Amino acid sequence: MASQEEKQAQPFTDIFDEDEAEKSFLLSKPTCFIIFGKPGSGKKTLARKLAQWWNCIFIEASEVIQTNIHEETEYGLKCQELLFKGQSISEELVTEMILQKLESPEVAHYGYVLSGFPSLSEEYMSISQQIEKIKNLKLKPDFLINIKCSDYDLCQRISGQRQDPHSGQVYQRNQWDPSVIEKRKKKKDQHEEEADEEEDEEQEEEKVEEEETAKDPYKIPESFHQLVQRPEDILENAEKRVGLYKDILLHPLEELMAEQDCQYLIEVDGNQPPDDLLEVSKNYIRCSCCFNKQDELLRALSSCNLIAPRYRWRRSRWGQACPVALKGGDIVMGNPDLAVSFLGKMYVLSSQEALKTFMLNPRPYLLPPMPLPPCKVLVFGAPLSGRTTISNLIAHKYKGEV
Repeated sequence: MASQEEKQAQPFTDIFDEDEAEKSFLLSKPTCFIIFGKPGSGKKTLARKLAQWWNCIFIEASEVIQTNIHEETEYGLKCQELLFKGQSISEELVTEMILQKLESPEVAHYGYVLSGFPSLSEEYMSISQQIEKIKNLKLKPDFLINIKCSDYDLCQRISGQRQDPHSGQVYQRNQWDPSVIEKRKKKKDQHEEEADEEEDEEQEEEKVEEEETAKDPYKIPESFHQLVQRPEDILENAEKRVGLYKDILLHPLEELMAEQDCQYLIEVDGNQPPDDLLEVSKNYIRCSCCFNKQDELLRALSSCNLIAPRYRWRRSRWGQACPVALKGGDIVMGNPDLAVSFLGKMYVLSSQEALKTFMLNPRPYLLPPMPLPPCKVLVFGAPLSGRTTISNLIAHKYKGEV
């Protein structure tokens, strides 16, 4: 009764148990996305933008290849060796890198946006095997995003792409084609003239001055004259790729999407600009998730009952001990210069390596039985007195090592 009266007397205090809320978050699954669509529909662009907005890991074939090469991993060295020999990177190697990334510590903490998988190539795994891999992922996708676009519109857009041979940047037709740019410019000028008729003379003069001084956004840069068309962007090749997608991949993906809860299936119009696609996806995700990123929510809850004005961050139950070292069985005091905040509490790490490991995924170092200070026991006695037996029993009881 007393506790109920206290809760009624303090209606603005946090009614949730902080430890239970923190444990619930640490055990929760991060939100994961997979983006589907025809070749050239903009899957990679949307996936990259979505990963930046949701603060999760972007996973795509070329991205994981570049990352492994840059970090000089075992897979990266294999890729470099193949490229130096003038050979292409095998589908098996690319798939293994993608699956390894999906099981990495940072993905387990932040979640992922996967694009380009399953792929059209069946060199290593068939389409059905790739679909089965998606279904059996440890972190299953929460949202399926399907970019829809008609064959004609898509092929016309792909065939209009040009690439800068020096930078590798790809430009759409409305960025380099003089006829399309001139048409857009005339349409904009006509719209401005109609708007100017309704404005005062003074506003018209100011606008003319601004237009004269401003840089012409429709002027074609000189570098655009050296753009080239990639073989895969030729109209006939684009049509073949889209036809292959419809023949071997579309039906299995439709079956996968049919199994998905319609609340978590997002279909967007591929004819819209990438930023508009992102906004549409954001609105669907917000409606479906109801703020699924719980770290900000828990931070807000942790400040409901403040100890002192403007007091927010607190020391964790670890104190100054490094949680990464504790997980390894050692008690090491952390360096105050390597302190980080997580879920409203401060954690002090002992080294740059420990800090990097903790930042990738703090969950293994915070979930029970952590923090459990290691206890070191020395068992000694006369020969054949049972030292080994008692040591094994103690280790089994307290989950230690002999």
